[in-house]
Amino acid sequence: MTQQSEIAAFLDSRTDAMRSKDLDRLMSFYTSDIVYYDAVAPLRFTGTDEVRRNFLRWFDGYEGPIGLETHDRTIVVDGDVAFANMLHLDSGKRKGGLDLGIWVRETTCLRRSDGAWSITHEHVSIPFDPNNFQVWIASDKNQPA
Repeated sequence: MTQQSEIAAFLDSRTDAMRSKDLDRLMSFYTSDIVYYDAVAPLRFTGTDEVRRNFLRWFDGYEGPIGLETHDRTIVVDGDVAFANMLHLDSGKRKGGLDLGIWVRETTCLRRSDGAWSITHEHVSIPFDPNNFQVWIASDKNQPA
């Protein structure tokens, strides 16, 4: 198995934990000093306690499982550090009845320690239209704004 395929399997397993809202399993992918930039306030979440609360907030927004499709993932590895960037289509029935998919961008930084990969930094963003500062809701990842 190449390092890229090892990290791809690691990230796929993390995505599976997100889809099933398995918070304990999800948190096992992150270092204790994780720095997480999300598309929602505040600007920065640091450490597993803050990141755990943020994931719980995200999970609680859905009535059932979360649909999460990964697209266009790129993985670069150099020794014991790596980064990946990808697009996710986040969907599912949200509380209040909203059933709308939204594209998000993600960059993930990883470090290998004692032979195991973990996430040290993650950045998730939602594209917006700079003309009106509205979230850009696209039905297709390549749809122009």
